[in-house]
Amino acid sequence: YLDMRRIGSGGAGGGGSRTISATPRQLESLIRLSEALARMRYSRVVARSDVREAVRLMKVATQAAATDPRTGRIDMDMITTGRSSVDRENEESLNVSLKELLAERRGTRMAVSDVRRQLTEVTNVTVENIEVIDALRRMEADGVIQLNERAQTIFVRAGVAT
Repeated sequence: YLDMRRIGSGGAGGGGSRTISATPRQLESLIRLSEALARMRYSRVVARSDVREAVRLMKVATQAAATDPRTGRIDMDMITTGRSSVDRENEESLNVSLKELLAERRGTRMAVSDVRRQLTEVTNVTVENIEVIDALRRMEADGVIQLNERAQTIFVRAGVAT
């Protein structure tokens, strides 16, 4: 368990990463897995081999469920939220840029394609259309804009705050 925790902290160098490879809940899971493996052998005592196999199973399951395909690192946000921390940070950055962009255009109607193009220019990153639509849907839910998905336009309400 301690070795799994050290992997998340970046090993000896640290590196200041927020990625955690093992939680107390996972420690409890390791214990339950080890006990189950011992019971499968009809033993009342957990052997080292049971613990090693439980750790191996946990690593395989964690890697499969929590490896961020972009970074190759285990990201516990993938397990707890279903999204990587990189995705969440990118979404937050997109939301901030979008709010700043729309704050300058209060009371105007815009095509979604224009919003996407201007966001790409401002952020110097190619922004996918689905990312823009998702961000606009969140802003509509917050009452910041009015989104017409059929016409692919938005109306920026007068009260947009940055």
